Parts: sequence; structure tokens; C-alpha cells
Amino acid sequence: MASPALTLTARLSTSAADTRRGVVRLHPEVLDALNLRSWDAVQLTGSRVTVALAAAAKSGGPTGVVLVDDIALTNLGLAEGAEVVVAPARVTAARSVTVSGSRLATAAVPPETIRLALTGKVLCTGDTVSLLPQDLAPSTATNAGQVRSRLSHALGMTWTNELVTIAASDPLGPVAVHPSTVVTWRGQQAGPAPAAVPTSEPASQAGSERSESQAHPTVAVSDLVGARESASRLTEWLRLSFDQPELLERLGAKPHLGVLVSGPAGAGKATLARSVTGAVGAELVEMSAPSVNALEAATAARRVQETINRATTIAGGGGSCVLLITDIDELLPSTDPPPLATVVLDTLRAAVTTSGLAIVVTSARPQALDPRLREPELVERELTIALPDTGVRTDLLRVLLRHAPLAPDVELGDLAERTPGFVAADLVALCRESAVQAALRHRSSPDKAGADSTEPRVHHQDFLQALSSVRPISMSASDTLQTGGLTLDDVGDMVDVKQSLAETVLWPLQYPDSFTRLGVEPPRGVLLHGPPGCGKTFLVRALAGSGRLNVFSVKGAELMDKWVGESERAVRELFLRAANAAPALVFLDEVDALAPRRGQSSDSGVGDRVVAALLTELDGVEPRHDVVVLGATNRPELVDPALLRPGRLERPVSVPPPDAAARGEILRAASANTPLASDVDLDELAASLEGYSAADCTALIREAALSAMRESLTASEVSAAHVETARATVRPSLDPAQITAFESYRNR
Repeated sequence: MASPALTLTARLSTSAADTRRGVVRLHPEVLDALNLRSWDAVQLTGSRVTVALAAAAKSGGPTGVVLVDDIALTNLGLAEGAEVVVAPARVTAARSVTVSGSRLATAAVPPETIRLALTGKVLCTGDTVSLLPQDLAPSTATNAGQVRSRLSHALGMTWTNELVTIAASDPLGPVAVHPSTVVTWRGQQAGPAPAAVPTSEPASQAGSERSESQAHPTVAVSDLVGARESASRLTEWLRLSFDQPELLERLGAKPHLGVLVSGPAGAGKATLARSVTGAVGAELVEMSAPSVNALEAATAARRVQETINRATTIAGGGGSCVLLITDIDELLPSTDPPPLATVVLDTLRAAVTTSGLAIVVTSARPQALDPRLREPELVERELTIALPDTGVRTDLLRVLLRHAPLAPDVELGDLAERTPGFVAADLVALCRESAVQAALRHRSSPDKAGADSTEPRVHHQDFLQALSSVRPISMSASDTLQTGGLTLDDVGDMVDVKQSLAETVLWPLQYPDSFTRLGVEPPRGVLLHGPPGCGKTFLVRALAGSGRLNVFSVKGAELMDKWVGESERAVRELFLRAANAAPALVFLDEVDALAPRRGQSSDSGVGDRVVAALLTELDGVEPRHDVVVLGATNRPELVDPALLRPGRLERPVSVPPPDAAARGEILRAASANTPLASDVDLDELAASLEGYSAADCTALIREAALSAMRESLTASEVSAAHVETARATVRPSLDPAQITAFESYRNR
């Protein structure tokens, strides 16, 4: 279904805060009409196409206006007052970005600083972009102060007027710069890779395909940590096809070879193909499917034909050649394949019969591939690169850092445990960022570095600081649950609840060998239920802080969509992202809104279909390893019963209202930073707060402090009188009938 689009009038923004930061402002009603939230990407179409982040304008402004800055107007090729078509934009994480700029900027500003300045912005090839950091969006991880300091030091006071042009990006189309993005100046070579390990698959520059020796450094097969078995199988297949085709024919098999290499994005699928190709002595011809797909249809068809002709010419001349097509799902999608897909398939069918030619394609979404590609005698074999576990990540870090000057306190095993869901490309970004942190530390205080003043070293703390800014590719499109440094040890009382959650959520992810040894399957899910305000979400935040795992936090209503099939697709993609980021916890808040009892809704069956999709993902044909689902609700009786049977949300954990002892612990935690007078007895107060939830107790302390401020803005403590005044305002929220109903449900 086509994305919604609106035609609006472009007006120059008068806000200095928005200027030159890649942000446009839309009326809140326009955001709703486009199904957008603030800080989503939008595509702007004028004389040319550009992209920007959309934020909400003031509600009192006109609805038919888009507020832009002078750079956005330049990128659109328009003047103020012209009409602009605004539509949602699909943005992908950039693997590489090439920029051009003034001679001064090119000579004085390192690419790493340009990457930091562009982080958080969305870009298109040909766009002019300011170096002012995008520090408006809440999710932006850029250290704006550090960027300003670096640019001011390199360019002087005029750095705010400096502009760069996006010369090329991989992939083509709208992209966002991430910590793992490689940024280079046009005409300059990128810096050396940290080590020869599997990394994300970069596309060819400006759509031109190059040979392996020209485009990528040689990677030894022995360095393909976590993919050596797949490399061995691909090597055997290529040697048979290239060196002994007559043996295959004598045994009744054709020497044709087509292989699909699948695995998470950034796991090193293309690196595997390049390494094995070099190991068997064959030539490599590479084509980036996203780059080709971004071209006009006739140009794209010609580019495909030229690339395949070059490969068949090499093979036909008596040599051996591997045709590598990366991210082929962009060119051959399973849903609504374009006419170009048929042309590509016909060309591949003709090419695969060429003696001495093998076809290797890669995809991070094999389920989204056109099934015609997998037909016999085309691409009929498959290799899978698995998500690295803790041991593989340790080996990857060891290879990545074998030439790096590490301090004795660096513990690779601890870093591997702290990086769940990281693939090879993420670890490369982590090592690069830790080196940046070490360089900044050494440059800022060389006299305090001791021995490091003559030989800089990377310390364990540098890696921990880098972890705060490097986000795994699998989590790049997901909201992260903010734990605030909480752990289960910070949760007062609730001993039984904490033990149940640790056993059900943390043990399967931290001690899988114990379950295997005892021959039992770990629980798949937990239903956390209890009255409102009793700390269910607080417990989940503490749980996420205790376990080194990725957490996907989803409000139940966020997955509901009025369009047919969209809600089910959102459920599938949620669990796919969780599987790619394993070990992971999927937290479904207000699960009663997502999975109500079937047959009782009046939403044209949307809720029933979402429940069916959720049941399939929880207990379907494909097992979900290292993924635990936790649902929270204060209306457990409304949740569909099928969701609660064994194998799904099988473990009910009740969060009871706090008793007197628990209320005392909550009051002490809430008043930890509040100076209380000597006449305030928290234990006595807790005993008198029957019917107060955890949220009520916290609100009581806050209201008591406000009462003290109302009495005197110079008040230095909160007295018992202030607490009593607060009790008149903060009333207990727990209804005895509601508590009785929860106890009855728990007993059942």
C-alpha cells in the first residue's frame, strides 16, 4: 500500500535552534495524517528529492506549511513559498558515506569528526549538509559539545558556516549515519581496517562493481571466526564446481552452483564469499542489489546485464569467477516484485549454465526473497551465518584486537558478555570507538597517563565508555528500555517475585547449559500481573539492568494498525529483531490490549489476527532460542487464555500490593535524597498506609516535600506535619474489591 503524502507550502523557519540541523517542522495534525511521530524521517520532493527529520511545530500555526531552513530549500531546488510534497521516508543505516567539502575542511577535519557531526541526521546523495550537530532529537547519541570543540579547533570560529556535500552512500537512498558508519572524504582512501574479520557488506561506490583485489583487503579464511564451517563447505562446493566438473557430471549432477548466504546484517556474509573466492583462486565480480535497485528501471537492467556479462566473459575465457550479489532481497522482493525482478532472474538463469561461473547471493532477510530465485538449478543451496554467542564474540574481539596496544586490565570475556546481539560489524565499531576514547583521554591528559604518555594503550574503561555510544545493528530500529542503572538488588522486599523473575527470565539466558544438562526446555514467557502502581514496569527495568541482555519494550497498542496485515507484520518483525539481537527480552506492556480474548472485539478481527500471530511466534514451528517474552497487565482476566498455556506466557508472577514492611522499604527508597525531620517515623507511617500502592508511597514523599516548600522556599527538611498535610492530598489508590479480585485470580 502506498505511503500517504501531502502537498504543503515551504516556509523558512525563524527558529535558530532548528537552523541547519536537518530538521523540518510539521503541524501535529499533519504528522498524524502521515502516520508519523516526532523525529521520524520524511521525504521532501521539490525540483529534487531530499530527506529530513520531522518534528512537531506549534499547534497554533497553519497546518498547510512545512517549516524548513535555507539548506533544505537549496536541497529541494526551490524558493520560499513553493509547494513541497511531504511523505514518510524509509531510512536505512549507512555502511559508508563519502563527502566532499572545501579544501580547508578536507585537509583539517578528520573523517571521524565528520561522522560525529552527521550522526543523528538523515541524508541523500547530492544533499548539502551543515556540520552543526543534530542535538534536538531525544534519541541522538552524538556528543554535541565534543563535536563543536573538535570543529572549532580544526576550522576556527567560522566552522558553523562550513557545508559538505554527500557524494555517495552505501546503500543508496535515504540513509542515517550510525557509529558503525565509515565516513571518508572524496578522493581519499578509508583508513585501514582494525583486523581481518567478517564485517558488514559495503556496496560498490556509485554503483560500479570492482574486483576483490581493488575493493576489499584480503581476509584469511582462518580469521572468519564463527563462520569457518560455512567457509569450509563453500570452499568444497567451489573447488568441485571449478576443478572437477567432469566428476559431478559422471555422478549425474550438473556443475552449476548457486548459493544463498543468509544471516544477520553485519555478520560477514559478503566477507565470507570474498575470502573463499580468494582462497580458491577465482576472480570476483560483485554487485550491490540496493545500489542497482535505486536506479531507473532501464538503467538498472543495463547495469545488471553488464555485470553478469563481465562475469560470464571471465568464466568463458577459461577462468573461474564468482558473481557475488549482496542484499539481493532489495532487488528480488517476495511481495510485489517489480518487472526488473523477472529480467534479473532470466539473466541469472542464463548465466548459471556457464562453465566456471558460480553465483553467490547474500541476504539478511531470506524470508523476504522472491521464491523464484530458490528454484532448482538457480540458487538451490543455502549457508547460514549464525548470531555470535559469547564464546564467538570473545574470539572475534581477540582477532580484532590482536594488533592493538591493550592495557593489562582489558578482559575480552567480560566485553563479550556485555555485548549481547553484537555481530562482527558491531564489534568493529566498538573497537574503533574505544580507540577514539583512548586517544581523547591520552590527548587531554598526557601528563597523567604515566607510562601511557609514551605508548598509548586502550583500557577496559575505554571499551565501557564506547559501549554507551555503539548500538548493535539489530537494535538500530528499536526503542531501548531505559534502566536508569537499576538492578533487582535495588528493589525492596518482593523476594519471591524477584526470585521467580530471575529463574524464568535470567536463568535460561545466562545458564542454558544447566537446562540442557537436565534435559528440559526453559520457560518461554512470563505474565506479570498485579494492581496498578505496584511496580510491574519498575521490576522489568530492574530485571533489564540485572541481566546482560537486549530488551525490546513494546506497548501493547503500538503494534495495532488499522491496515490489513500490518499488525501481524509488526509482530513478526518484533520477534525477528529479538532473535537477531539474542539473548533478548521482549517486554509487552499492557498485554491485555495486544492479546484480548478472541471473538469479543469489534475491530473487524484485527485483535484476533494479532493474537494468532503472537501465538505463532511464541510457540510456532520455528523455535525462538535465547528469546524470553514478558507480558505485564493489571487486567489478567482479559488476556486470551491460549496465551497463558505452557510454552507461551506459561509462568504467572503476581506482584501483590505492598505490605507494611514493603511500604517501609519503598518510603526509605523514595526519601533517600529528601531530608526528613527527626519526628518522621517511616515504619510507623508505613503501617498506617493501608491501601497505598508503591506509586502512592512515592507520591506521598514528593507531595510532603512540596508542602514544605509551600510553607517556606528555604525549608531544609520535611517534618511529620508536612507528611500529614500530604496525606490529605495523596489518597490510597488500591480498591479492596480490586485486590480481592487479584487474589482470586492468583489462587485460580
